[in-house]
Amino acid sequence: MRPVFTGGPLNTFNYLLSVGRYLRSGISPLEDDEDAYARSRYKETPWCSPIKVKHGYANCRTPQGEYYKNVLGTRCDIRCQKGYELHGPQQLICQSSKRWSGKVLCKQKRCPTLSMPTNGGFKCLDGAYFGSRCEYYCSPGYQLKGDRIVTCMDNKAWSGRPASCVDTEPPRIQCPSVKEKIAEPNKLTARVFWDTPEGRDTADGILTDVILKGLPPGSHFPEGDHKIQYTVYDRAENKGTCKFLVKVRVRRCVKLNVPDNGYIKCSGDGNNYGATCEFSCIGGYELQGSPARVCQYNLGWSGVEPTCAPMNINVNVRTAAALLDQFYEKRRLLIISTPTAANFFYRMQLGMLQPAQCGLDLRHVTVVELVGIFPAQIGRIGVKLLPPSLALQLRLLLRIPHYNFNIVVMDKHGMDKERYPFPATPAELFALIDNFPLRKEEMKLQAEIGQSCP
Repeated sequence: MRPVFTGGPLNTFNYLLSVGRYLRSGISPLEDDEDAYARSRYKETPWCSPIKVKHGYANCRTPQGEYYKNVLGTRCDIRCQKGYELHGPQQLICQSSKRWSGKVLCKQKRCPTLSMPTNGGFKCLDGAYFGSRCEYYCSPGYQLKGDRIVTCMDNKAWSGRPASCVDTEPPRIQCPSVKEKIAEPNKLTARVFWDTPEGRDTADGILTDVILKGLPPGSHFPEGDHKIQYTVYDRAENKGTCKFLVKVRVRRCVKLNVPDNGYIKCSGDGNNYGATCEFSCIGGYELQGSPARVCQYNLGWSGVEPTCAPMNINVNVRTAAALLDQFYEKRRLLIISTPTAANFFYRMQLGMLQPAQCGLDLRHVTVVELVGIFPAQIGRIGVKLLPPSLALQLRLLLRIPHYNFNIVVMDKHGMDKERYPFPATPAELFALIDNFPLRKEEMKLQAEIGQSCP
């Protein structure tokens, strides 16, 4: 406690004596007691926001048993209530950034969607979520086979046996003759219409239902032969049936070949009337010929056959923007800038990239090197040298430091996606690039033609 003066000679002496002791204790008389207390409690101050898990709970452990369960370093095990499952990490840690190490969510468990029984259906209290009860029902004249009520259980499976509606059948019915159609342009289907046949009962003349097996009239039928069957019932549950075929034919051109060092992507079935095939080339090649061809009614292809020729980079352009435009939607760029060719980071980076050349080509990556400081500066793309002024423009345009090692990664749209002030491993670069726009489609096409690195 801080000394307090109360007046009088003796009190004056006692006060001065107390002040001396207070100063020798190392505590300033001007220091607020509450400040000292606050500092002693700093390490126990709540750091991250309190954890609240809807439909779940968190079991937290502090580093040294602090009172608050959200101090720095706190570890919380996340659990969900019965009927809910955890989405996210099982443990969260309060980090120095005042944020927890992840996000969690307890989602209600969901069973697979029930199959709708023919000639019946079902009603559910809460869809297909945990605890929901669904009751099957049948149309008039049909009986339920299986469990009428099923429940979504904690193991995300339905209780009971699958339900179905069972019936028997009757009289005379006349179906139309065979229906033949040609598929519509750029489609593999044809829309077919007919009049629904009417049944005639030879007994009391009362029919209960007419059931169609197959697609209804007005549907789009795919290529091939499709059997359509109608069944009519009377009240005695006797049945009568009739059948006919719907035949759909597709006009087709000769299949196109994939150009060497390129890809082909076609609509429809690839060679049906109206189908469009688009062509593209792998990294380092340019398309020559028709970029797209259409299968015509005369079963011939429009345009001319395309080829993929090696990409020719013009380094004699006047501006850095003109240089970058040559790579737009064709190549990604890995720009390595160094103040000297002897730079340790620069030599390390080149050493790591040399054995990874296949991976760079697979990802359509062109390496651009900017070495030195203007005017003693050069640029290089493969074996082609950039004029010093163009290399300088490229650094200025992309705001690349002149006196430090730096890596810039750009996507096919010319967007600056990432920068590294130190060497990056091929694995780091490939993981980054594989998440770029267009890359997912490229990987799919490469997998289809078996293009990969050993």
